[in-house]
Formats: sequence, C-alpha cells, structure tokens
Amino acid sequence: MVAKIPTPGCFINTMIMRDNFKRYMAAEAEAERRALKYIAYNMTVPVRARIQAQLKLATMPNYTRMNQIKNRCVVSGKGRAVLSEFKMSRHQFRLAAQNGELPGVKRATW
Repeated sequence: MVAKIPTPGCFINTMIMRDNFKRYMAAEAEAERRALKYIAYNMTVPVRARIQAQLKLATMPNYTRMNQIKNRCVVSGKGRAVLSEFKMSRHQFRLAAQNGELPGVKRATW
C-alpha cells in the first residue's frame, strides 16, 4: 500500500514535491534510524550486533536522512535565503513586513 504524502500549501514545483517527500520519509524512518545509531555507537553491545546495525543503516535509502531536508519558503518555494524563524525567503519576508502582515515586525528606523 502506498502512503499518501501531504502536499504543502504553497506554490508547487518539482523541488518542493521532492523536499516534501524527503520530509515525510525522514519523519517515518526517524525512530528506526535513531535506534540503529544507538546500537552502532554503543560500545557495550557485541561487535556483531554493532556491525549489523551499521550495515542496516548503510542500506537504508538516502532520503530517510534528516540532513537531506532543505529549508524552503512556504510562500514562493525558494530554497535560498530562507529565514528559519518565519519559514520565508528574505524577499517574501520583506514584502510581508512592509504590508504589516507579520505581527511584531516593523521596519527599522534609527
């Protein structure tokens, strides 16, 4: 059975779809990856079990790794210059701040 992957609520292109797929798969495999890493790095576990855990980690797909996920803008889908606190690219952040759509954010004057 194929699991239905939720779609993001923004402009969608192939990069956004790919990143969304990676986020979904990484979240699904996170518990298994953590357990295998714990076994692989635990020196009190027998060597054979540690090697088996390392092999299992190596054979898992790349898209189950958390470092494969890239921060993307929720408005435009851009992958560069994304402010992580707001999940927006700097350009979209600037436009939203100028229009007063972000509470607590105002233009700097000094």
